[in-house]
Amino acid sequence: MLVRDARARYFAQNGFSEASYRDRFTRIPLGPISLPMWNPPSRQRAVALHDVHHVATGYATTWSGEAEIGAWEIAAGCGEFAAAWIYDAAAMAFGVAICPRRTFRAFVRGRRARSLYAGERRVDDVLDLHVDELCALLQLDRDRAPATWRDYVAFAIALPRALVGAVASAFS
Repeated sequence: MLVRDARARYFAQNGFSEASYRDRFTRIPLGPISLPMWNPPSRQRAVALHDVHHVATGYATTWSGEAEIGAWEIAAGCGEFAAAWIYDAAAMAFGVAICPRRTFRAFVRGRRARSLYAGERRVDDVLDLHVDELCALLQLDRDRAPATWRDYVAFAIALPRALVGAVASAFS
C-alpha cells in the first residue's frame, strides 16, 4: 500500500483531514469534548510528518498512542521542529504517568530509528512510497533489540526535558 493511501485510511479511521496542515486553529479531542487550539505554521509543518509517523509506526491516536509516538519521535529526533519537540515532550511526560512501560518501549524503538523531521524531508517526498519502503527509510524494519543501559540513561536524561516541555506547552 502507498503511504498516501495508508494516510487516507488513518484520516478516515480517526476523523482527521489535511485541514490541520493549513488551518489557524485545530481541535484537540478530550474525551467527549474537543478544545480549540492555536495551530501555528511550525505545528502545521510538524503535524504533517507526525501523521506519517503514525502510519509507519502503527501507534494509535489514543492517549497512550500519542504518548508512544511522542516518545518515539523524541528518541528518533525532532530536528529543527520546535513544535514537535514541545508537543512530543508533553505527550512523553504524560505517557510516563499513564503508561510508563509502553512509553519507554516506544522511546527505545525510536532510538533505533530515524524520523522524517531530520533533514529536508517533506510529506510530499514520501507519499508515493510503499509503506514498507517508508518503514525501511525510518529503520523500523529492523529487529527490535532489548533495552540497554544506554537506553535507560537516555530516557532518564530525556524525561526531565519532557517535563519542561510539558510545562512550556501548557503556557504556549
